[in-house]
This record gives sequence, C-alpha cells and structure tokens, in this order.
Amino acid sequence: MNRIVERLSGSIREYRRDSILAPVFVALEVVMEVLIPLVLADLIDDGITAGNMDIIIKLGLVLLLFAIMSLVFGVFAGKYAASASAGFAKNLRHDLFYAVQNFSFANIDKYSTASLITRMTTDVTNVQNAYQMIVRIAIRCPLMLIFAFLMVVGIHAQLALIFLVLLPILGIGMYLIITRAQPLFELVFKTYDSLNKVVRENLRGIRVVKSYVREDYEIKKFRNVSGSIYGYFSRAEKILAFTSPLMQAVVYASILLISWFGAQFIISGSLTRGDLISLISYSMQILMSLMMLAMVFVMITMAQASSRRIAEVLEEEVDLTNPSDPVFTVADGSVEFRDVGFQYTKDAEQEILKDINLKIRSGETVGILGGTGSAKSTLVQLIPRLYDTTKGEVLVGGVNVREYNLTTLRDAVAMVLQKNVLFSGTIRDNLKWGNPDATDEEIARACRLAKADEFIETLPEGFDTKVEQGGANFSGGQKQRLCIARALLKKPKILILDDSTSAVDTRTDALIRQAFRTEIPDTTKIIIAQRIASVQDADNILVMDAGRICAMGTHEELLQNNAIYQEMYRSQMKGDDA
Repeated sequence: MNRIVERLSGSIREYRRDSILAPVFVALEVVMEVLIPLVLADLIDDGITAGNMDIIIKLGLVLLLFAIMSLVFGVFAGKYAASASAGFAKNLRHDLFYAVQNFSFANIDKYSTASLITRMTTDVTNVQNAYQMIVRIAIRCPLMLIFAFLMVVGIHAQLALIFLVLLPILGIGMYLIITRAQPLFELVFKTYDSLNKVVRENLRGIRVVKSYVREDYEIKKFRNVSGSIYGYFSRAEKILAFTSPLMQAVVYASILLISWFGAQFIISGSLTRGDLISLISYSMQILMSLMMLAMVFVMITMAQASSRRIAEVLEEEVDLTNPSDPVFTVADGSVEFRDVGFQYTKDAEQEILKDINLKIRSGETVGILGGTGSAKSTLVQLIPRLYDTTKGEVLVGGVNVREYNLTTLRDAVAMVLQKNVLFSGTIRDNLKWGNPDATDEEIARACRLAKADEFIETLPEGFDTKVEQGGANFSGGQKQRLCIARALLKKPKILILDDSTSAVDTRTDALIRQAFRTEIPDTTKIIIAQRIASVQDADNILVMDAGRICAMGTHEELLQNNAIYQEMYRSQMKGDDA
C-alpha cells in the first residue's frame, strides 16, 4: 500500500501548497472549537451562577469571537481541501490518459477499453473524495480527539477513564466492520468494468441490436451485471450499517456515564456545573470525531481498491521505448524482415508469425493476400513498431526499427487500419490528423488521390461538414477514402493499407491504385486485400497462410505456381462471372 500511496502522491504536484494549507486551517478550527467549552464552563460558573453581568458580557464576546474565528478557519479549510482534491483528481486523470497514450498495442491488449474508462472516471472520483476527507476530516478528527481528551483529563482525570474503556470497544468494532466490507468494494469496482463494457457494446452496436431484435437479450445482460453490482453493494452496505448503532451505543453510554458520575462528583464538590457541561461538550466532540473518522475509514476502504487499479495503469511498464541514442532520419521506404518470429505474449504456446524473410525495395507496391487469421495485419504492424518482434529484426530504410526514435519512424509510415476511425469535428479536422499544417491545396490533392473528392464536393459545407461520433453520417466506403486521404497527407515513405478499400466499389478501387502509381511513385505501398483485383498489378504479391509466407511473386507467376492463389482467383472470378 505504501508503494501505491507514493505512486499516486506524485500527481499532487502544484496542489501541494493547498494540500498543506487545508490541514493548517483545520488545526486552527479545531483549536477554536476546543476552547469554546472551556470558556463556556467559566461563563456558567463565574458569570451565570455568580450573577456577574460583566463576566457574562466579557466571556460572551470571547465565545462569539471564537465562534467567528472557527467559522472563518473552517471556510478556508474547505476551500483549500476542495482545491487540493479536485486538482489531484485532474492530475490523476491527466497522468492516466498520458500513460495510455504511451502504451504499445501489447500494453493496451492487457486492459479492456471499459476498464480504462472506469479507472479514469469512477476510480479517480473515489480517490478524489478520499483525498479530500484525508486532508480535512482525517486531520480534524485525530486533533479533535487528542485536544478534547486532554481537556477532559485537565478538568477531571477520573471521568477521562470512561473514554479509555469505551474507545477500544469502538475501535475493535470498526476494525471488524471495515475488514469485512473492503473485499466487497473491490468486487464492485471490478464489476463496474463489465457494466461499462456491456453499455459500450450496446451503444456502439445499437443498429445491429435493433436489426436482429435482440433488445431483450441486451436488457437481460445489462440486468445481470447491474444486479451483481447491486448485490455486492448491498452486502457491503449491510456490513457498514453496523457502524451507526455501534457509534450511537458508545455515544449514549459515554453521556450516561459522564452524567451519572458527574452528578456524584458535583455533590461531593470536586466538580462544578460548568465543568460538567464542558465535559459533555468534549465527550460529544470526541465521539463525533470518532464517527467522522469511521466515515473516513469507509471512504478509504472504497478508495483502496480504486487506488490499486489506478496505480496498476500508471506503473504499467511500456515495452516499446526509444533507444538511448535514437536515429532521427528514415533514409527511404525500403523494408526488410530477417528471420522474424512473433507472439503476443511470452508464454504463448505458438508463434503468430514464423520464419518471415522478406525484402521490399523503396517505391515498390506489394500486395498481401491470405485467409482470415493468417497474420497479415500482424505482419505490417511490426513495420511502424506497434509491436516488437519476438525474434529476428525488421529494418526500415536499412536500419532496425528498434534503433529509431518512435516519432520519427511512425511519421515515416502511414497506416490505414481495418477499423476506419473518424473523430468528432469537421472533415478538415480529421484530415489534418495526417498533417496539422496542411494547406487547402494539399488537402484537396490528398482527397483527389483517395477519390474522396467525389462525395465531399456534393456536401453543402464541403470540408467543413461535421463528422458525427464514429463517422456515423458517412458510409463505410466514404470513411475508408477519408482515412486514406488522411494517411496521404503525412507524405509517408511507406503507406500501408490494411484491407482499406474493401467497402469501395471495384472501379473506385482501381482509380485509387492508378493514382498511387502515378502520383506517389517513390512511396512504398503495402496493400492487404481480400480481392485479388486490388493487388494483381502489384510488383510483388505475398500469399500468407498460418503465419508464414507460403508464396511470393507477380500475379502471373502465382497463377502458374501456387495452388492457394489459383483457388482464390477461381472463386473470385466465378463470383465476377455470376
């Protein structure tokens, strides 16, 4: 736990001052509140009982002053505690988000999207609430407990023994309650991940849900997960419910005992009426402090599970880092695979890629074909170092990709992935992801090459057309062409299209490839496709099967020599004939 606290405390940063000032003002507030019963005792004994109006006025003004000062100190304590906790949460979210940005694909594979969202929202909120209670309530309660108890001892040491008997009973009870509730809260936050996953899947796939009339199934799935959270929370709250009766039992017992024994001491003359009133006030301060301390423990119990989950992401070791002396220039778009093998995890039973040896000259067009699961996408993701090879090496521009500065390498490689992702904003905003400084002429040229200009020109607002969430207001083919244009704006040395023209018609596909040949001849183009027509005019075509390159050559060569390619060609030509 100390390691987790140390890791999270690094996110306090510029709010360290507020985190210090809050407890300082809390301490001053406590001092004022502890002095008030002491002055009240003198007011009763020396003023009201004696009928001395001068003392009544004098001590009344002192009480008023202490109350005002306590209020002022409390306001400042609340202000700085709120600033410190909100700032701490802001920095935590910032650090989590930036940590995820630096993750490699292998790191991201360890966490679900729903889990990362829960950690940045619910878990951070829990830690924020706990931190605010720590810098304010967790400081206030022990100070109030100590100061009030010392006052009780100063007034009447024998009556202080009542608290020495009752406090251990309360402490043991609270310990038993918290130790039984904490494991349930840990289960709750793990189940939150599942809840977010269900909701996210349902919202993203709502069209599929409705088209298959699966609303009832989705509702049942949501109800099951939500019911699990309800069950865990209910069990935890039932355990925590014992806190209130335990606290009340101790409070009433202390008041009864102080009243009973105090009355005896008043009769014997060793205690005044004012002292008894102040003792009851101090007992309430002590016991209220304990009640508030119990609330802090409950909040900390909930935050412990959240803090572990946050620290897990912050401490995740990124397996893709820049070398100590990186290369900052990519000479050309040549690519070479030397005895490459790859597996997603170290303890995986088999390799995804096996014995890959391949040379691609700068400016060549290479097509990659293969069945589902043949590791086509995995192969090209090694080029911009989205994953690292398990064995062997990948060279770009004659240099091992591990020796490059990551930004330099990825700036030289543009990838259009299978999943076409558009972000909220305008078409222009999305295209400028490829080059933030791109001019209107450069944007228009990239769209012409990707054949996206055909539909953009028909839109009333053109490049300023708003993109809805996930590009929902564009068809699959339109999104693919926008993503290709975005990649072209990078002016890359290597362009990788991972099945990125599957949603466009064959005519548009052919026009895009023709534009590539004439307009970007010096760019190395690697095209993964399901249609032979998309790659048949490539300089070289790879046929992959079960993570291996089982054939390589031109369209004519493969038609003569490779059975897999021949079968793919025949099946697709039949479809075309039909």
